[in-house]
Amino acid sequence: MNAIKIFKMKFGCRLLIQTRSVLGFTKFPNLNRNIHIPAPRFLGLRCATNQPQKPFSVSPPNWGRSRVFPAAFCSSSKNNSSSSKPNHVADYSTTLETRVNDKNFESIYVQGGGDLDEKEESRLKNEQNEQNETILSSEPAGRAESEAEKEAWRLLREAVVTYCGSPVGTLAASDPGDKVPLNYDQVFIRDFVPSALAFLLKGEGEIVRNFLLHTLQLQSWEKTVDCYSPGQGLMPASFKIRTIPLDDTKVEEVLDPDFGESAIGRVAPVDSGLWWIILLRAYSKITGDFAMQERVDVQTGIKLILNLCLSDGFDMFPSLLVTDGSCMIDRRMGIHGHPLEIQSLFYSALRCAREMLAFDEGSKNLVRTINNRLSALSFHIREYYWIDMKKINEIYRYKTEEYSTEAINKFNIYPEQVPHWLMDWIPEGGGYMIGNLQPAHMDFRFFTLGNIWSIVSCLSTPKQNNSILNLIESKWDDLVGNMPLKIVYPALESEEWRIITGSDPKNTPWSYHNGGSWPTLLWQFTLACIKMGRIELARKAVDLAENRLHADHWPEYYDTRSGRFIGKQSRLYQTWTIAGFLTSKMLLENPEKASLLFWEEDYELLEICVCGLSKTGRKLCARGAARSQILV
Repeated sequence: MNAIKIFKMKFGCRLLIQTRSVLGFTKFPNLNRNIHIPAPRFLGLRCATNQPQKPFSVSPPNWGRSRVFPAAFCSSSKNNSSSSKPNHVADYSTTLETRVNDKNFESIYVQGGGDLDEKEESRLKNEQNEQNETILSSEPAGRAESEAEKEAWRLLREAVVTYCGSPVGTLAASDPGDKVPLNYDQVFIRDFVPSALAFLLKGEGEIVRNFLLHTLQLQSWEKTVDCYSPGQGLMPASFKIRTIPLDDTKVEEVLDPDFGESAIGRVAPVDSGLWWIILLRAYSKITGDFAMQERVDVQTGIKLILNLCLSDGFDMFPSLLVTDGSCMIDRRMGIHGHPLEIQSLFYSALRCAREMLAFDEGSKNLVRTINNRLSALSFHIREYYWIDMKKINEIYRYKTEEYSTEAINKFNIYPEQVPHWLMDWIPEGGGYMIGNLQPAHMDFRFFTLGNIWSIVSCLSTPKQNNSILNLIESKWDDLVGNMPLKIVYPALESEEWRIITGSDPKNTPWSYHNGGSWPTLLWQFTLACIKMGRIELARKAVDLAENRLHADHWPEYYDTRSGRFIGKQSRLYQTWTIAGFLTSKMLLENPEKASLLFWEEDYELLEICVCGLSKTGRKLCARGAARSQILV
């Protein structure tokens, strides 16, 4: 009887309704600008279905190509069919017509040009539409999928999570031997990005659209740690779908987000909102569904993230100030301050947001603020984070305790900080962005994600981009070894490891985030290589990974200096390892699609930068001198 009774249960789905005193989005920090925020969104909706579901239902392998998602949430239904009742959130899910009505929007905010006449604008739009159709319709021909690719696609589809009967993300890992999954059975915003790109490049956009809209509704949830709530606009690190019984005949699926209140170290994710904006642009670019980014609720979500990132604070630098453990390196690793990874993602998110923001009176000041921040950030990173033999020689001869705006050693860096390993390690024709910069401190470690994403986002100059890839190629055994790619080089060892990591037993030397090798970085490396015309370099790394990942059951990371051993605490069947491999393979098969995912140099930013090139350090530079110094 109990079995029959359970089988007849009715299932529903909902987002828990939670409110905050500032839900109307009417109070913002002083940004010296007016930000227009639309009316608040409704957060509580539910749907019902007569079919019993598990908390994590796996869609069948052929759940299909993109189909229309009726609304941001699941609508009410009694009969396992679409409800005919009007949606009471329709007014908050409509698209904006601004882009269509303003003929100058695309030329100014997308193409970076001036005014266009209607005939020229129409011609450009037609050419772009034809190009997008060609890219989307092109499929790899004449090559059969390898066994590794076939298994990877099967595993990726099996990792799909459904909510209200629709796919909304992928599990972090599906290791059958893992008896204590911790939070690996959740959907992470950061981890889902390579999965999303794999599905988009395959022509399956529904899961990505659903993911973007559902995580958007989690943005305004109130989560606390010891009665304190983070800033509004924060995106969760992950979410889980829980099944809650209502009575003897009904249960509901509930989205339960984690903003860091359950995480190890209780650190809120800084990069989740940045990745969300980057993925939104990628979805629109690949699918051509620009109406998605024009929705009022999506526009509101973008502005809330920007408001959180652009808020004034106790900081003189244009880079974001963050704590240890707030990004992919989510444990204590001495990256507090202004880590490169966050700055490169921040720069990318600002460029994405500038493209996608609706051009109206409420966004003019915000776009102006974005431009100023982009310009200042690019100068700051290119000038002060860059290291090559020439720059090391300069630091080696720095004078300290310099006061005034004319100081050469602006951050009071002591020459003794230059590590001995670096002097013999860096090649003549290579260079890279250091991991962090703070007063009296330069972190000279090579952080792979930050450097690769600097190339992808064009945060670094074209010459710097080539120098980074030259370094990776020259130091292949150190940075790639037997498994692409080292997350950081070199590892912290001995007393340094004990002091900086707190004797972290998971971050032992050459393991996990302390010099471990992470295959998921492969897709970003591939994207950077394609952008710079170094496809063979990417293909070499992908071939190296393919030979091992399939046999090793897709580990999360590898250990030892050369990456020969599966990580001692590494989960198997790690989804972003699988998705990163598939995305890399598809980008190599169709390199023209990569152009939809990376950026080129924005020369207009060089004309509006407030920089320190003048002797006073406070003058608005005309950018003639800046251009010659930055574009090197």
